[in-house]
Amino acid sequence: MADREKNAKLIEPKYGRLLGDFVIGETYYHPWEVTLDEGLLALFAASFLDPNPLFSSCRYARALGFKDRVVHPLVLLNLAISFSVHDVSEQVIAHLAYIDTHFPNAAYAGDTLTASSTVLGVRVSESKPDRGVVHVRTTAVNQDGIPVVAFERKALAPTGTLAGRAHPMPLDFEASPISAPRIVNHTVVSADKPARAGASGVDHVVLPPELQGDIATPAWPGRPRGLFDDFDVDDIILHDVGHTVGESEHMQLTVLSRNSHPLHYDEVYSRQHSISGTRVVCGPLVFAWVAALASRDTTANALWEVSFDRGSHPAPVVAGDTLYAASRVIDKSDYNDQAGVARFNLVGVKNERPKDLLRAGVDLFGERHEQKVFEVERAVLLPKRSAIVTP
Repeated sequence: MADREKNAKLIEPKYGRLLGDFVIGETYYHPWEVTLDEGLLALFAASFLDPNPLFSSCRYARALGFKDRVVHPLVLLNLAISFSVHDVSEQVIAHLAYIDTHFPNAAYAGDTLTASSTVLGVRVSESKPDRGVVHVRTTAVNQDGIPVVAFERKALAPTGTLAGRAHPMPLDFEASPISAPRIVNHTVVSADKPARAGASGVDHVVLPPELQGDIATPAWPGRPRGLFDDFDVDDIILHDVGHTVGESEHMQLTVLSRNSHPLHYDEVYSRQHSISGTRVVCGPLVFAWVAALASRDTTANALWEVSFDRGSHPAPVVAGDTLYAASRVIDKSDYNDQAGVARFNLVGVKNERPKDLLRAGVDLFGERHEQKVFEVERAVLLPKRSAIVTP
């Protein structure tokens, strides 16, 4: 046996890409194809605790014109980013930015999700030539080729090329029985004319067809605050309840979303490669928890998450850290007589409450500080009080 092992050909497949492996214009069709079953959605819902009935109540969602309760947009974002890790970012040092993130159509339990990513840019760092930035656009579609989430992101990757890369060559789609994903009804605004809600006007707001006409928002017994009328520009909302990230919680959700980066679930790898010396919590999960912590006070009534933009993770999160959130209203715009778009600057901090940081003189929404772990601009479609329909 020893001789056979000694003479055997050793194969050590590698996944992801180094900076030199990315070619501008190439599209990678990610191998994951996942049906969104009720169990998967229940686990995410129990962790996020988002109170918006659009994601939990069939009755409420149908009253808005949807065929059923809608899959939470941050479940879709977590899955789409995780699908892309296999081809794009399994070798990267850090995730740098979320850009121009939209949810052009609703997804439902039972839908099957696939994703692809196109390389938009590759740049070597001038200050540290051993690394650089890759910029990709990722789109996830359902079984009918209809996009349910589209976004751009940037990641920091080591320079060079990856020896032993295991990715298959691109399929010859004409010769293969497997056809390339067919994207239809793609309403996402192109990168050269990014969608912006608020000050730039509501002309470019990306909404699903169910919300593009009149919007009859049903009455909701016990409805919390957070209608369009309740917010004023420059309001700061401090969300007092935190979320301590459990070891088993973040590990389970990471593998459930099919994220294959070993920094999130391989402790031996992480002791050598992680800046934290241990497994780092997956960034899109931090994103989702921070957004959910803010939802009870800001978006529990939201008709749609219009967009996320200019998102980043200034510092890592590990198991045992406690997340808190704060929101600042940066813009409001009328969408129609029944709803308006409110834009928030959302930040996440760890292990100290936002109100305590403010008392200590920390600029929550401006400067970087060691407690800040997440920030993003969040635009949401909110009903107006006058448009609430009582059955």
